[in-house]
Amino acid sequence: MSDTVGKKATLRKPEWLKVRAPSGENYARIKELLGNVKLATVCQEAKCPNMAECWSGGTATIMIMGDTCTRGCKFCHVKTGNPKGVLDPLEPEKVGYSIAQMGLEYVVITSVDRDDLPDQGSSHFARTVRTVKKLDQHVIVEILTPDFRGDTELVQILAESKPDVFAHNVETVERLQKSVRDPRAGYKQSLHVLDTVKKYDPTRFTKTSLMLGLGETDEELMQTLRDLRAIDCDVVTFGQYLQPTLRHLPVIEYVTPEKFQFWQKTAEGMGFLYVASGPLVRSSYRAGEFFMKGMIERQKKDQALKASQIEGNTQHGN
Repeated sequence: MSDTVGKKATLRKPEWLKVRAPSGENYARIKELLGNVKLATVCQEAKCPNMAECWSGGTATIMIMGDTCTRGCKFCHVKTGNPKGVLDPLEPEKVGYSIAQMGLEYVVITSVDRDDLPDQGSSHFARTVRTVKKLDQHVIVEILTPDFRGDTELVQILAESKPDVFAHNVETVERLQKSVRDPRAGYKQSLHVLDTVKKYDPTRFTKTSLMLGLGETDEELMQTLRDLRAIDCDVVTFGQYLQPTLRHLPVIEYVTPEKFQFWQKTAEGMGFLYVASGPLVRSSYRAGEFFMKGMIERQKKDQALKASQIEGNTQHGN
């Protein structure tokens, strides 16, 4: 198939992509809390179709380090520009306080790219994760990170903060990377980020997401899944790309729910621990959180049991 990204949008949105408007008591409460401390969410900035479902169910995706990204990916609705090194030094405490007040069970912390900062914001991001976990020891923390231009040391700074899930999105198949993402991003660079996390700390769950409908072929998607399993990526999600404005990439194809089901079964058969696949699924979609929550809690219990056994054996030996 030729590279069809860039054609004018002519497709009409199918019925299965219609969603209800955000509403509900918990949704309103979270929106008010976020507004009070002036925190941005990717749910709002990216116009996520699942905002009502996630917020009503006790999940939110917080976007840190401002609302202006230094990258200009052609699919993304987040504002792009140069933040000129501006960073709120109190943001980690604001985020930690807000999450503790919300009583969330599962939080996703993501950020814009900050190529304008010496460490691309990695230490600020890591401090936010540590603060959140300190102020609310029960909340499960997933991070969705930039690629830090593939700098291994910066990726390790985030891994050291010990998020429960480390996510970084490959976004699309290798052939379409240059057409879809900012030139500073790249397929191999994104795989390197996920691989670095797993090699540095094999106990961290790694996760990535793919947008469908940009002109990718089945074989290209299969190769992407093979590449992800080769670096032991644990979780993958598939969702339909939706054009946020006329300035962004058009949709080449509206993939059917049946095809999403096919990719879910295919990925599960390849050994991914969890797969979420559907037209409205996004990288932080809450459908996977119940599974992830159970898996993480089991892991913590196993680690506590092993520590107890080691301590008991040590005392017995003495």
